[in-house]
Amino acid sequence: MSKPAVSSPPIDLDAVPCCTPMAQERVPAQAAGVLAQAFKALGDPIRLQLMSMIASAPDGEICVCDLTPAFTLSGTTISHHLKVLREAGLVDAERRASWVYYRARPGLMRQLATLLAVEEPAVA
Repeated sequence: MSKPAVSSPPIDLDAVPCCTPMAQERVPAQAAGVLAQAFKALGDPIRLQLMSMIASAPDGEICVCDLTPAFTLSGTTISHHLKVLREAGLVDAERRASWVYYRARPGLMRQLATLLAVEEPAVA
């Protein structure tokens, strides 16, 4: 029996009205739900480290076989953390033979960055 393909959740980032920096304008309710899920996923130190490794991967993607040895956690625990990142829409995953490769979803990462942007007040 073959393993099912790993897929990302059906989050349509284009359908989420976002984002003016929250220092300038209130976050729309629909966007707040998606963005809060992403921030919550990144609120765990292991997931934040995983996200950093995935986002900074030299070829734009990284194998789970390269992620797991970087931690003193079990493979099952790493898989759980990666699942949370996928469900939050932060990463895409693709199974190739027995390994899964992860890629950052730059659209959501840009939305998070834009939301947090704060302009410095002009100095007179």
